[in-house]
Amino acid sequence: MFALHSDDTGQTRRRPPAVWRTMTRLDQGLVSLTGRLRITGGIAPGLRGRPFLMAANHIGVFDPFVLIAACRRIGISPRFLLAGGILDAPVIGPALKVSGHMRIDRGKASAVEQFAQAVQEMRTTPSPIIVYPEGRISRDAGLWPERGKTGAARLAIAAGVPVVPISQWGAHEAVYWGTERVEGPADLLPLARSGLTAPLRRPTYRVHFGEPVDLSDVEPDRPGAGVRAHAKIMRAITAGLIPLRRDEPDTPRFHDPTRPTDTVSPWRP
Repeated sequence: MFALHSDDTGQTRRRPPAVWRTMTRLDQGLVSLTGRLRITGGIAPGLRGRPFLMAANHIGVFDPFVLIAACRRIGISPRFLLAGGILDAPVIGPALKVSGHMRIDRGKASAVEQFAQAVQEMRTTPSPIIVYPEGRISRDAGLWPERGKTGAARLAIAAGVPVVPISQWGAHEAVYWGTERVEGPADLLPLARSGLTAPLRRPTYRVHFGEPVDLSDVEPDRPGAGVRAHAKIMRAITAGLIPLRRDEPDTPRFHDPTRPTDTVSPWRP
């Protein structure tokens, strides 16, 4: 688990486990090898050393690696709220568990207990948590954020923590979407081929850390509070995404033949 200590200013800081520090250093090297990382915005000094939620758009299988590298560069070490399947995977699963990342099994009875645990963690642990409100990689033809789910918004409301929107663009060019379910080596070939050529193509990974979303007008006890908060979060993510892809406002220049395009984003500007 994470060790807590106080810095010279008296603020409580969280020191990640050695395994996670090693993984993030390797991740930063991988991201540097495959492309160029460009970061805008940042985390306000007043948020450092206290819990907050980070909500990001989901554009490809490589974007978690880019997010980890971006967070490391600006000096924060968040935990992820992950689907249970990832934490059950061999090798990487145990490493992520030891590193303190949390699981959520959507649609299962255990999800209620896991949500309550996440709320408690947010209230008591001075560290940020990253979530993907969309729940999956966007299938919008233009890669604008999907409608998403209200879980992240409800978590922020229940824990009473700020929400920092993260907008990202470019990670979709590193590795193909691939397939819904990996059932054999053949399903991994498109990912391997695209990933191995990424260092030759050198895509630019753009990550923007926005200002905290203003949820002051969302009354937690009123029906529909989660829906209203979710809409504000998704609009903030979209607003930050617009300048990152100013020269690609409609559809991405990079064509991924494996990615489905069977949804329409309600947040598309």
